[in-house]
Amino acid sequence: MTRQRLSLLTPLALLGLLMGLADISHGFAGEDEDYYMQELLTRDQYNKVQMLEKPVASIPDRHEHPSQNPAKKVPKGKAESNRQTDKTTADTKSVKTANKKAEKNKKSSLKTANSISEEERRYNSIKEECPPMGLETLKIDDFQLHASTTKRYGLGAHRGRLNIQAGLYEDDLYDGAWCAGRDDPLQWFEVDARRLTKFTGVITQGRSSLWSSDWVTSYKVMVSNDSHTWITLKNGSEDLIFRGNREKEIPVQNIFPVPVVARYIRVNPRSWFNSGNICMRVEILGCPMPDPNNYYHRRNEVITTDDLDFRHHSYKEMRQLMKVVNEMCPNITRIYNIGKSYSGLKLYAIEISDNPGEHEVGEPEFRYTAGSHGNEVLGRELLLLLMQFMCLEYLSGNQRIRHLVEETRIHLLPSVNPDGYEKAFEVGSELSGWSLGRWSNDGIDIHHNFPDLNSILWEAEGQKVDPSKNVQPPCAYPRVVAVETRALIAWMEKMPFVLGGNLQGGELVVTFPYDKTRSQWVTREQTPTPDDHVFRWLAFSYASTHRLMTDANQRVCHTEDFAKEDGTINGASWHTAAGSMNDFSFLHTNCFELSMYVGCDKFPHESELPEEWENNRESLLVFMEQVHRGIKGVVRDVQGRGIANAIISVEGISHDIRTAADGDYWRLLNPGEYRVTARAEGYSFTSKKCEVGYEMGATRCDFIIGPHQPVTNQRNNGKIQQAAHQTAR
Repeated sequence: MTRQRLSLLTPLALLGLLMGLADISHGFAGEDEDYYMQELLTRDQYNKVQMLEKPVASIPDRHEHPSQNPAKKVPKGKAESNRQTDKTTADTKSVKTANKKAEKNKKSSLKTANSISEEERRYNSIKEECPPMGLETLKIDDFQLHASTTKRYGLGAHRGRLNIQAGLYEDDLYDGAWCAGRDDPLQWFEVDARRLTKFTGVITQGRSSLWSSDWVTSYKVMVSNDSHTWITLKNGSEDLIFRGNREKEIPVQNIFPVPVVARYIRVNPRSWFNSGNICMRVEILGCPMPDPNNYYHRRNEVITTDDLDFRHHSYKEMRQLMKVVNEMCPNITRIYNIGKSYSGLKLYAIEISDNPGEHEVGEPEFRYTAGSHGNEVLGRELLLLLMQFMCLEYLSGNQRIRHLVEETRIHLLPSVNPDGYEKAFEVGSELSGWSLGRWSNDGIDIHHNFPDLNSILWEAEGQKVDPSKNVQPPCAYPRVVAVETRALIAWMEKMPFVLGGNLQGGELVVTFPYDKTRSQWVTREQTPTPDDHVFRWLAFSYASTHRLMTDANQRVCHTEDFAKEDGTINGASWHTAAGSMNDFSFLHTNCFELSMYVGCDKFPHESELPEEWENNRESLLVFMEQVHRGIKGVVRDVQGRGIANAIISVEGISHDIRTAADGDYWRLLNPGEYRVTARAEGYSFTSKKCEVGYEMGATRCDFIIGPHQPVTNQRNNGKIQQAAHQTAR
């Protein structure tokens, strides 16, 4: 009966419901400051802004400042994880009974409340949190977004999504907000939920732009079931005015006093920054009402069958989860740390192999890292889900997982920058904005904090000098090196990694080296490595098995349509970056490193994690399996002892690799026939042909090299060999 009543709400009944709203007060921000770059805000400044956003009891006009009269506001941020405060815990327990209480109060809410205190008690009894509807994650498509007017196509309603980013050069296609064609109180931004939805709140930002300062400082909210008859949320007998933004980057959330059931919702700007225009980026909080016959819901629904811990984990909870995985699978897992963060948090990794803690000859080493940008949280959670999945599937006898574990030494480092993550986690997934927590605690972008070996390499090539003697980290370190960066470098030099992926966020694409353009002062330029064909295959192996990366119907996240490039791109042709982790890994170690941008939303709501896991699960496994593509073997001396640091060269590819401590090596190659040479200091060299097939599994290609002989002996041996060939003829 409850569902039937909710689905049959008429505009008149809805009007009655809205007439009983509590007295929630709102003001609008001072309009004389434009911080723009959220990156420049410290945590203290950010918290001060959040504290100033408490609503006040007034309905402001555009050019007058209301009296500051604080009222209650529903907190966000940590509440999402249902574990940060006692109040949050209590709210979680009340969710199950919220619908019954709402139904009980619905009849009485058709009448005007006798007093504010009475209505506040009613509000507290039916308060319920709903997740974002999906403007940022693109679950809400462009056809569901409408606006009264538009300044131009690139500022249309389809661009009014929370955290959407504009390009460096703003144009008619990809700008950073919805902007109204006129600046007056008759403008609106509309979302069609395509089904009855319980709307609980709105989150807004200003326009993403390097050149403009535009944001809305106050707004009304209207709802409708038919898009013709609209009802404005009320504060008693007057329209509710919600406080908007005081600058353009930090999201501001407003929770409705009482959830509102409707299909359509509009945001109607009432005031805006004095020196700017009406421009907004928006997210709507709402719970779809039960409707099994709804076509759109069935079409977009993604369900996972994996029984995993789908939630955001604090640092302590991450450590505890890794411990649980280790206790469930003690024979194939090992937890260790590679160092500490700036604030002293340990950088924990987990190893998954059939002989944890030991490097086995012939077994390649693979790594996934995540969270070098602390606010790009999805990759962190994907690795926590991956370690759970591999443990459970191994125990259940999944042959694919068992083969991976028994033939590969896998390392997962879920949080490279735990300090930055804690900053973003503190305010929550929807309120952390685009960049809060991106940097380390000492303000360093860890992913681009590695020695710039590219410049040294290219300079040596220009001077026709052997680059292997010059491409060394000490002479190329940046001025300030993060402690996290040093820990990563030590880890990369210690372990003979063959293949690695670092999980990023905010886009849907896989990038591969080089990340720095070879031409100076050029921001975008194709800059391939000698192993470009291998890198392109590796990138495609991930992108092609991702649910969305190569989907031609997938809307672009921000400004780039990567689907037309099969979801992959050379890093330097996207945006140049010196000292990247990918370039350093390729030039200084044997490891082929790529970056996977695994979702448009850097910090998705908890409710999105099951779908994001389904989007990336197969890709994560397929990419790991690529470590077994190419050739492998051992370089030994004539006594059969492995030779460490021997050089493996492939004819036609000017990139060599070196053997590990036991003389074993792995060389990633695409299918084909190659002439491979092994040499080492103090030894002679030898060459042979090695063929790589299309089936999975590296081709065995071993070498035996003898001690280096004087030049005279080499010439004599050459003459003897030549005479032997002539005699044979």
